[in-house]
Amino acid sequence: MKRYFLEIAYNGSDFHGWQMQKQGIRTVQSTINDAFDKLFRTPIETTGCGRTDTGVHAKQFYIHFDAEKLPERFIYKLNGVLPKSIVAYSVKEVHEEAHTRFDAEARTYQYFVHQQKDPFNASLSYFVPKQLDLEAMNEAAKLLLGEQDFTSFSKLHSNTFTNICNVTHAEWKRLSDHRLVFEITANRFLRNMVRAIVGTLIMVGEGKITVKDSKK
Repeated sequence: MKRYFLEIAYNGSDFHGWQMQKQGIRTVQSTINDAFDKLFRTPIETTGCGRTDTGVHAKQFYIHFDAEKLPERFIYKLNGVLPKSIVAYSVKEVHEEAHTRFDAEARTYQYFVHQQKDPFNASLSYFVPKQLDLEAMNEAAKLLLGEQDFTSFSKLHSNTFTNICNVTHAEWKRLSDHRLVFEITANRFLRNMVRAIVGTLIMVGEGKITVKDSKK
């Protein structure tokens, strides 16, 4: 049995997140498992490098799985059975104990905001039709850096063993007159953590709360 890393990307609009759920709930993992069933003709267990929430997209996501051997033209055939919202880029054999989740050193999220009505970005960006103080938002973002407890930004009653995360980068950038992106890198993220952080920082930008209040 050999272990493989598979690099994929997906548009999460049509899925209830990455993680397998009860039967009948469409997730990215269940869709990939169904595709594997068709190609390998035997159940293949897949493990993702993390868990994305409902509606979250991934530009670079890794999966590991074990198999005796890969079907010929594996990537071509896999893309042939996957829906348009998921693409497989590459696959490579790795050490038998390599783990996409536990061996990942960092993860990066980008959260896009548009401030002018835009039908082409409506499903990929958050519409905030207000003036935002980018300087204040970045000042508050700096308070996120380092290893600390992010319980206040996590979903209640989650099954994580700890809410301590180490954030190494957090910054807002202006892409154009009406488009912003928030980029954050950490060793791990909690459920709904990025959305909660973005919501708080936007409140700072709108002047609803102060930079100091954003830390509470």
